[in-house]
This record gives sequence, structure tokens and C-alpha cells, in this order.
Amino acid sequence: MVEEQNEDTRAVDLLNDDLTDVSPEEIRAAQAALAAQLETAEDRWRRAAADYDNLRKRMAREIETVREQERRHTAKAFLPVVDGLDRALSFGVDLDEGVLGGMQAIRAQAADALRALGYPEIVIDGAEFDPQLHEAVSVVEDASVPPRSILAVTRPGFGTPERMLRPAAVVVTRSPDEE
Repeated sequence: MVEEQNEDTRAVDLLNDDLTDVSPEEIRAAQAALAAQLETAEDRWRRAAADYDNLRKRMAREIETVREQERRHTAKAFLPVVDGLDRALSFGVDLDEGVLGGMQAIRAQAADALRALGYPEIVIDGAEFDPQLHEAVSVVEDASVPPRSILAVTRPGFGTPERMLRPAAVVVTRSPDEE
């Protein structure tokens, strides 16, 4: 390393000196040494730039992963609130209209917060059972309804097939002749 550094220094000193008494071979050797130094420096610079770019991309992925984990963690904290409000609303038949309306508004706000976090409420109206969105908690034989129809929701679900927080717990039909 010291010898290489001395050669590099000698090449730079040679080019800085008065070149009248220097042979063309020495000049070409000094130019070649400087070209090699430049190539090495450019290679190190490219590698450092590539390492930085890879680090930047990795950090962006890690930040997005952490954000998604925190978003999911926060959304899961809302699930007991929504479930509690749904239970209260199911027993709230005898409640004052204002209290009932207030509870429904709070439940809607909780569902809106989950939607804002990326987990919309799974819509069930007229839907056929989809294992990506629904969890069958009970199966009922019913010839009057097409098989795999959802009869009731026992627990609301939130999310999308790509990003599920919790599937909807549903009661599903089957035809009497299915085993």
C-alpha cells in the first residue's frame, strides 16, 4: 500500500514538475497511473452510490412495513369498541331514540376510523359466502335459499381480500341434500 501510494505520489509530482527534462515514457506511465487512480475512485464512488441507493430502498420498505404493522395494531384496538357498540345496539330496543341515535353515530365513527386505516367494513347484503371475506360459524339447511347464501352476520368483518383485519362471522345456508 505504501509502495502504491509512493508511485501515485510520484506520478502526480511528475506531472506538476517542469516537464522539459522528463521522457515521454515517464509521462505516459504517470498518465496511466493517474488513469488507474481515477478508475479506482470512480469504481468506489459507483459502489458507494449503489450501496446508498440499496439502503434507501430497504429503509423505505422497512418504514412501510412498520407503518402497516402500526396501522393494523391501531385498527385491532378499535374492534372491541365496534363489537361492544354492536352488542349494545342489539339490546337497545328500549332505549330513548336520542341515546340509540348517538350510539349508532359512535358506531359509524368507529367504522369510519377503521376504513380510514385501510380496513373497510365487509358488506354482506345479498352476498354469497366467500372464504376470503367470511368465516362460517354456522351452517343451516334451507331449500328456499340458494346454497352458500349468507343468512346472518354474527360478527362484522373488516378489511379486503388483500388486507384482512378480521373476516365477518356468518351463518351460511346449504341445500338439504349436501353432506
